[in-house]
Amino acid sequence: MPRVRFRYLPHTADVRFVAYGNSFKEALENAAKAMLGIMLDVKKLEKLKAKPKTIKIRESADTKEEIVWFTLQDLLSKIDEKALNAYYFKVESLEEGKKIKLRGTLFFKEAEKDYHLLEIKAVTPHDLKVEKGKFWKIFVLVDV
Repeated sequence: MPRVRFRYLPHTADVRFVAYGNSFKEALENAAKAMLGIMLDVKKLEKLKAKPKTIKIRESADTKEEIVWFTLQDLLSKIDEKALNAYYFKVESLEEGKKIKLRGTLFFKEAEKDYHLLEIKAVTPHDLKVEKGKFWKIFVLVDV
């Protein structure tokens, strides 16, 4: 198990991070966690007593890089569109065949206060990489 779930990396204008996991699924969940941590005060949202609500996420793609990009961009769109106070994303299933198919759940809480920190304009495919070594690594660049 990697000691760190993700790390933010230096970048001149935007925000770049690497997410780790024992599996691709775990690394993708940690990539979502890193992105949510840029956008929202996740720690305060997790502590709120409000009942968690969910939105289902479904994506399919030809490559692991595409499934990461499509999934993170979908999360970003749903959060922006509905002004969601999202704090966690869980990959429910990840099937690899001719296409990679993902089903997941985005958790959020309704609150009187807005917990948004920084606006992410887009998840960029530029510099997005998936690597498998001792651990899975997902490198992501977001446009802020």
